[in-house]
Amino acid sequence: MDGKESSLHILAVRLGAMGDIIHALPAVTALKLAHPDRHLTWLVEPQWAPLLDDNPFVDRVLDLHRESLAGLFKSWRALSRIRCDYAVDFQGLLKSALAASAAHPGRLYGFDPAQIRERSAAIFYTDRIFARCAHVVDRNLELAAALAAGTAQPAGPASFPLPPGTPEGDLPSGDFVLASPLAGWAAKQWPLDHYRALAARLLAECGIPLVLNGPPGAPFHHVEPAVVHCSGLPGLIYATRRAAAVVGIDSGPLHLAAALSKPGVAIFGPTDPARNGPYGNSLEVLRSPSAGTTYKRGAAIDPSMQRISPDQVFEILNATLSRFAGFARQ
Repeated sequence: MDGKESSLHILAVRLGAMGDIIHALPAVTALKLAHPDRHLTWLVEPQWAPLLDDNPFVDRVLDLHRESLAGLFKSWRALSRIRCDYAVDFQGLLKSALAASAAHPGRLYGFDPAQIRERSAAIFYTDRIFARCAHVVDRNLELAAALAAGTAQPAGPASFPLPPGTPEGDLPSGDFVLASPLAGWAAKQWPLDHYRALAARLLAECGIPLVLNGPPGAPFHHVEPAVVHCSGLPGLIYATRRAAAVVGIDSGPLHLAAALSKPGVAIFGPTDPARNGPYGNSLEVLRSPSAGTTYKRGAAIDPSMQRISPDQVFEILNATLSRFAGFARQ
């Protein structure tokens, strides 16, 4: 079809990564509920698009291809054809603000420059919102509420419309505890030796295996008796839905588990759980009292993460499994 698309649009921009996409789901849901007559498009990087499969509040998922000039031109052309009266940049980066502005929105909403990583992105915003909540989910809801004619934060629990996922690889036939040891930067990770020790106690005392999920080729070596499960994003979603409980760190899989109200343990170190922790009350946060909030993207595991022992995690998991799934220490 030549020319601009006919229906009026809201453009939501949150390109990645996994946890950040999940954290934006309630806000985008609120946008659609507040403007049911608008066609809502979500601009996202292709690798995270499976998180938006079958989302009833998103009319169109538009991929931003940045791997080549041809792909970028195609994405820019698709954006320019949108008749976009509102756009919301949930990301606060120059690339996300530029992408939002490519749709030529009548108004472009974003966070206050003091609250985004790349302050120059705010140059493109017509409306800058200073969020007062602590957690990023609630901040995103504040930004969505600003577009909804300044109404208050939507009432009721946050909604996380997520797809069912797809079975990938081999999983235990019965119950299991799921962990995803990898994170965007190593400082947030928990040592693999700790997972191995935790797996041994879970199997010996609860009779339940620990499954370590990662992408194909994940560097999980000699982690027995833990079970290695490699999958893509749909497989991770499916495995998380099946898990009796989870052990998470500050990474996308933890936030997926929280969005699905899975019980378990969230291990934190150099990042602030008040801002980036699991949303809701299903997961118990475990953090060393001596941990400092630095957000330094270190290449080595932060000492505060190493100080969380497998025994500490096991005790919480054992109680959690007994409470939620009927397991008891043998």
